[in-house]
Amino acid sequence: MGPLAMHMGVHILLMNLVAPLAALGTSRIRQEGQEVAASMLWLATLAQLLALWTWHAPPLLNRALEFPSVHLLMYGSLFLTAVLFWWTVFRFRRERCWQPIVALLITSKLYCLLAVLFVFAPRALYPNIAHAHPSDGAPVLNATLADQQLAGLIMLAACPATYVLAAIAIGARWLFAMETGKPQPDVNPGEEAWS
Repeated sequence: MGPLAMHMGVHILLMNLVAPLAALGTSRIRQEGQEVAASMLWLATLAQLLALWTWHAPPLLNRALEFPSVHLLMYGSLFLTAVLFWWTVFRFRRERCWQPIVALLITSKLYCLLAVLFVFAPRALYPNIAHAHPSDGAPVLNATLADQQLAGLIMLAACPATYVLAAIAIGARWLFAMETGKPQPDVNPGEEAWS
């Protein structure tokens, strides 16, 4: 496994495992709190996607892979935006559950798009990785491209699954609550539960 694939593995652990668990733990501790506004969810979604796409722009990711301090800054900002995103997702209840489901699905699609770019790019997007691990030129560039493709495949396998599974769990909980007839005080009589 090359440096980019290893980077992606750590990135996925932080954003798709540690961040949701931290946000879920925080949500469980403070269950009595009010739900967040829809604008907060969309702001958190935008912040996470902006951080993800910005840090994976070739000049910034090359810098992050060169300098440990920039690498830590990247991980920190990606982790914090992920915690904020997941925290807002877990704060929605009742008839508003459709909003985090949409945010999760949008996020998963944009993760997939980034991963597809990694996998199907005709050349290495991060050639400086080859200079950091010198060898005979062409084999290094081929190894760099293979490492990039592996990083994209790791993203394709892990990231969308996390978001889609979370959306399915939220949707199932929402449908179960509607079926069991739990009162939903915020819904006006005669109004659809998902409107």
